[in-house]
Amino acid sequence: MLAQRAIETLDLPAPAVRMSVSDLAFVGVPVWLWIDPGPQGTGPLSATATAGASQVTATARLVAVEWTMGPPGAEVRCPGTGTPWTGQPEPSPDCGYTYELRSLPERTGGTGRWPVVATGIWQVDWTGASGGTPVSGGQTVLLTAEQPLAVGEVQVLVDGGGG
Repeated sequence: MLAQRAIETLDLPAPAVRMSVSDLAFVGVPVWLWIDPGPQGTGPLSATATAGASQVTATARLVAVEWTMGPPGAEVRCPGTGTPWTGQPEPSPDCGYTYELRSLPERTGGTGRWPVVATGIWQVDWTGASGGTPVSGGQTVLLTAEQPLAVGEVQVLVDGGGG
């Protein structure tokens, strides 16, 4: 199908996962989530495929990023790429997660790390003509990337002795 050829020509990028922590997060501390859109950006990206008198142009836009954070049911849907971390301890303004569980080996299949998976959701629409007849349509394209993350816990001991 000509539309599929145009979509393949787009060469949509998988998300480049970014977090406010690189290797170790802590229970109760907000983690900022974002993706680096790279040189192609988030769209619109367009590509055209031609065969004889038929031509289809596909246009793609990143519409959201879905994150699975590791623990069962730990999912976040962000309407865009997210905001890069500013170094502040506050939660992200648009895309973040706060862990409630450590990444113990018995919870993570022995790895001691949660698999953080980002799925870029691209809406691809196409228009054109096939044999003089107008054609159009659309589909969703999902692209994923994974980065493991260890999550620990900090215990605070308060000594009432006053020292």
